[in-house]
Amino acid sequence: MQPGNMRSRDRARERPRARPAGGEARACSRREFIAAAGSLALTGMTAATGAGLGAEITLFLCGDVMTGRGIDQILPHPGDPTLHESYMRSARGYVALAEGETGRLPRAVAYDYVWGDALAELARVQPDARIVNLETAITTAREASPDKGIHYRMHPANLPCLTAAGLDCVSLANNHVLDWGRDGLVETLHALHAAGLRTAGAGTDENDARAPATIPLADGRRLLVYACATTDSGVPPDWSAGPDRAGLHVLRDLSQDSIARIAARIDADRRSGDVVLLSIHWGGNWGYAVGNAARHFARSLIDLADVDLVHGHSSHHPLGIEVHRDRLILYGCGDFLNDYEGIGGHERFRPELTLMYFPRLAADGRLRALELVPMKIRHFRVNRASAEESAWLAAMLNREGAAFGTRVESGRDGSLALRWDRA
Repeated sequence: MQPGNMRSRDRARERPRARPAGGEARACSRREFIAAAGSLALTGMTAATGAGLGAEITLFLCGDVMTGRGIDQILPHPGDPTLHESYMRSARGYVALAEGETGRLPRAVAYDYVWGDALAELARVQPDARIVNLETAITTAREASPDKGIHYRMHPANLPCLTAAGLDCVSLANNHVLDWGRDGLVETLHALHAAGLRTAGAGTDENDARAPATIPLADGRRLLVYACATTDSGVPPDWSAGPDRAGLHVLRDLSQDSIARIAARIDADRRSGDVVLLSIHWGGNWGYAVGNAARHFARSLIDLADVDLVHGHSSHHPLGIEVHRDRLILYGCGDFLNDYEGIGGHERFRPELTLMYFPRLAADGRLRALELVPMKIRHFRVNRASAEESAWLAAMLNREGAAFGTRVESGRDGSLALRWDRA
C-alpha cells in the first residue's frame, strides 16, 4: 500500500425478530405477510405442478476493484496522469513501480486484460449475478477532493474494462468514489448506467443512494443489492448524500438505529421471493481481527433486517468467514485488482493474494455452498494462484475462521470449499 493511504420464506418462522419495549410481540410486517402468503402460494404450486417457483442461485463476489491510476494508464484511453499525492505526482509512476517488480507492462491492452484468469472461472461457473466493489471514480473531473491524499480515477472511455467481465452491479459506497468531487460522482453514475451497469450505495440524492440495485433472476424473482459504508473505512462524513445532494449511503455508526433504518428500507422494497444482499465498506485496511461491534452488526442484519448475505470489504486482504443461521457473512474480501505492485510494507499479509467468491444460495437465501478460487494480482491483472499460494490462503482462512466455526477444504485445481456447522 502506498504511503499516505492507510485507509484507503418463510422467514418469519426461522429467525427471532426484534420486540418493542415492554416485551410484547411485534406485529407482523407487510413484508413478512407477503412472504407468508407467497410461501402458501408456493406450496400450492408445488403440489399442483411438482416444481417450486424458486431455484438456487450462484453469485460472483469479490473485494475492491481499482481500475484507476496506473491501470488506467495501460488501458486504451489513458486519462490525465496528474496526481495530487505526496508520494507520487503522476499515475505513470505506478506503472514504473510495477514494471520494476514484475517486468515491462503492455500498453493499450485489450479491455479484458485486467481480468486475466478470472474470465475462465466466470465462464466455468456461469454465476447468475456478478457483483464487485468499484473503488474508482470514472470521470475526467479535474478538481480533486481536498480532504483526500489519494485520488483514484479512470477515463470514461475505458469503462469497457468493467463490462468485459459481464458485471451486473457495482457497489459505490466506499472511500474513493468521491475522490474527484460530487461532479465526478455524478459523471461516474452516468457512465456506469449508460453502459448498462447497475449501481448501489451512491446516488444523486439520499433516496437514490439508499435504494437497492435490482437484478432480475431467471425464475422471475429478484436479487436486491444494497450498499453502505462506514466512516471508519476512511469515508468522510460529509460524503453522505442529502435530499438534494449527490453522495453515498454513509453509516455514522453500527448502532441499532442504523439496523432499524436499513430494515425499514428493506421492508419497503422487498417482495416475496426476493433475495437480499448488503454490501458494506467498513473497517481498516490491515489486520485480521473482526471486532465484536462488526460481528454483532452483521448478525443483526440477518436477524433483524432479513439480509441474506453480508458482503464486506475494505481490508486489503481476505478475512475470516462466518455463516450465521445459514446466511453467509464475508467480513472482508480483500483487494481483487489494484496497481500496488512494487509498494512494500505489508508483505506478511500477502495482499497480492485474493479470492473469487462463488456462493450458491437456496431459493430462500440460505447458503448451500461456497466455492473460493484463489487468485493473485500480478502485472496489473488477476491470475490463478499457485499451489503454494492456494495452500497459504487455505491455512489463513482456517486459522481466522476457527473463531466463526468455519474451515475450508481443497478441491478442484486448488479451489477451496467452505465447511461450517449447519443451523
